[in-house]
Amino acid sequence: MARVFITGSTDGLGLAAAQSLVAQGHEVVIHARSKSRAAEARLARDGGVNVVTGDLSSLAETLSLADQVNSIGPMDAVIHNAGIYTTPERGSTAEGHATILAVNTLAPYILTCLIDRPQRLVYLSSGLHRGGEGSLADIDWKRRSWDAAKAYAESKLHVAAIAAALARKWPATICSAVDPGWVRTRMGGQAAPVDLDTGQRTQSWLAVTEEAEAKVSGGYWHNRTRQTPAHEVTDVEFQEKLLGMLHDLTGIALP
Repeated sequence: MARVFITGSTDGLGLAAAQSLVAQGHEVVIHARSKSRAAEARLARDGGVNVVTGDLSSLAETLSLADQVNSIGPMDAVIHNAGIYTTPERGSTAEGHATILAVNTLAPYILTCLIDRPQRLVYLSSGLHRGGEGSLADIDWKRRSWDAAKAYAESKLHVAAIAAALARKWPATICSAVDPGWVRTRMGGQAAPVDLDTGQRTQSWLAVTEEAEAKVSGGYWHNRTRQTPAHEVTDVEFQEKLLGMLHDLTGIALP
């Protein structure tokens, strides 16, 4: 039995992955954004589930979340699932991008730095990462005209590059990135062609399987098949520049 922590796991792909892993007999730690969402998760949970809370758009709450996870004990795997596409409720484009950057890029980096290192790390990317174009010149969108789709694509490029960098830096940890496809979630919409169960299978499999192909670090996966990501993902210079920027933005160094 493995112990797996999944961010953003009270609904959508994260919840589907949690349910799949619990059904297989694994222990799952669910992440809820707020105490009210945590209460809902506790009411709906099956056996083998712990719930931790923290809003990933908040640095303080993300730091607290890492402490909560570490207090439970060592994780065998962490699935960095949480992500957002656009935030119209935030009002201004500056606030919207700050939230996308915080949740999709900074939070996975911070949690990776601060959660006791597991045996496996899985990062939810997207096929849209290829539209990120590798620009790190204005990572926080202070100079460019706002483009939510581009910001999302860049954030998914970031997490794929983080996974590849960690595969290089941490050889004892199996690090992978996953494109789950366009899935019928609240973010993906009901017109999406991929159902939740199909969308969660690859990351759940990577988190716990003993199959040899899944234990080769550094892969970018879709439908349990390794694929070739955008060239920036495996570019060491790009990886190092990105990690340096994330260090500067958060004040937290990668161990």
